[in-house]
Amino acid sequence: MLKKILEEFPDETFLTASNFDEAVIGVDTETMRLIYSVRKCIEILMVDSPYEDAMDYFALNVQGSYMGDKTPIWCDDDF
Repeated sequence: MLKKILEEFPDETFLTASNFDEAVIGVDTETMRLIYSVRKCIEILMVDSPYEDAMDYFALNVQGSYMGDKTPIWCDDDF
């Protein structure tokens, strides 16, 4: 999905979350911010960590980080 978005908007600069390219599920065309699946991010982290550790790491070090106006949107899609 990330590759498709970058091709669709070649003149835009997107802020990406390192190692989570596979978790991109879309783009907010109003703010031009990438949208990431929280569920997919957790699954990526669980390759090396148990669920609780992955959740804690994600909440503190990824989702909780503000990186300016282009900070990604985290979609809680685990319902």
